[in-house]
Amino acid sequence: MGSLLNRRAFLWLVAAGATIAALSSGAPALAAGSKTPGLRQARTSSGKNPSRPSGGHLYMQTNEIRNAVVHYRWSASGTLTEVGRVATGGAGSGTFKPISGQESAPNAFEGAGSVILSSDRRLLFVTNGGDNSVSSFNVDEGGGLELVDVKSTGNPVKGKSGTAKSLVYDSARGVLFVLHSFGPDHLRQMSVDRQGKLTLRPERYTVNTRDKTERVPTMAVLSPDGKFLLVGTTFDLPPVLSGQYPDGSPIIWIKQPDGKFKVIATNAPDPDGLVVFPVREDGALGAASFQDARGASPFYIAFLHERPDTFVVGYAVSDGLSLGRLEQDGTTRIGKVVRIDTSAGEPSELCWLSVSPDDRFVFTTNFGYSTISSYHIDGDALSIARDPASPKVPGDGTFRAIDGVVSSGPSDSWLTPDGAYLYQIYGNASKLIGYATRPDGSLEQVSSVTIPHNSPQGLAGFSQ
Repeated sequence: MGSLLNRRAFLWLVAAGATIAALSSGAPALAAGSKTPGLRQARTSSGKNPSRPSGGHLYMQTNEIRNAVVHYRWSASGTLTEVGRVATGGAGSGTFKPISGQESAPNAFEGAGSVILSSDRRLLFVTNGGDNSVSSFNVDEGGGLELVDVKSTGNPVKGKSGTAKSLVYDSARGVLFVLHSFGPDHLRQMSVDRQGKLTLRPERYTVNTRDKTERVPTMAVLSPDGKFLLVGTTFDLPPVLSGQYPDGSPIIWIKQPDGKFKVIATNAPDPDGLVVFPVREDGALGAASFQDARGASPFYIAFLHERPDTFVVGYAVSDGLSLGRLEQDGTTRIGKVVRIDTSAGEPSELCWLSVSPDDRFVFTTNFGYSTISSYHIDGDALSIARDPASPKVPGDGTFRAIDGVVSSGPSDSWLTPDGAYLYQIYGNASKLIGYATRPDGSLEQVSSVTIPHNSPQGLAGFSQ
């Protein structure tokens, strides 16, 4: 999440996080606290051998006005080499951040999942946030890309940029879900044929409620059994840019008729920030249920690889991570938030997650701190492994997060399928950095390549 909330309202928001936890105290909590066994040791004991990574391919969109996908090769040692760039045929938002109106800021999409691969690695899908379109590519055996199609999501562009940002592909049904920052038609759908051709479907879905008609979602994820689509959210109202502090960071608030300022983070305190849609056999969605996400601004949701009923939630405002379970009827049970160290300032804007292949570790991207932290999962126990897990990466000095800290604005990350390497976008530093994962959950830099300033979004890849 970018620099988007009024600091004068933030103390209320921190208190709201405690209120949310109290509201949720009746739900079965998942235990916290466990000794970290070591990342590589854990993977070896689960039958995976991370000691000989094979290398593979990684894709990132530039999100420039003339949008393109950058194709990288990652080697057995984790180093990155750019193979080439392929135009998407659509427009990105550039450095412009539609959610706040900032002319140049990292994390333009305020979300995740803008670049995704089909499970069989045959197709790559990319959003074009600037013109609200989606591009599909064929992926050949060598990782090369061939543009197949570009289709509008059906949502009009209002103003300088559109807001299409998060993708989910249901390969069993041949349906692509496209999530937008602004509604009311937050979710649109496309049918995908075997060659990757796209056809817009007429369905339209919203994450708004009767009383909250301008909500801002962050990302969508399909449950492993394909029965439910979960949507994370960040704001109950879009932020309003109404000035700047002397340091250049925006002053943003919602003023109520009584003159008081209203904090706009979802699930703070109303327990309705996690949106769950049932998925029908034809890919259409049933009526949404609005559930307690346990923390404020549930930004990122990721299901575990080997436990299909269990997921993790990263909170942009509550500064931590929770473990949750999805029941057969679509209801969720989410444990307490395990918070990272926030002595540098609040909120940390912990937004993106990468889960290790053995489900033992989760790496969290801290947008406000320019760092990554790691958590350890042991059954239903969640604990901090290393905080931070990596040194701070400085930006160009022009961007400040909500907490007032100068940040390089790290956003999307991707962990290799063997768990050996983590790749992280630092938009304001113009860097994509590769790290080797260590047994204690720490990260050691092994690669760095230059990327466009502020605009890049999305990471997806596979092993060769």
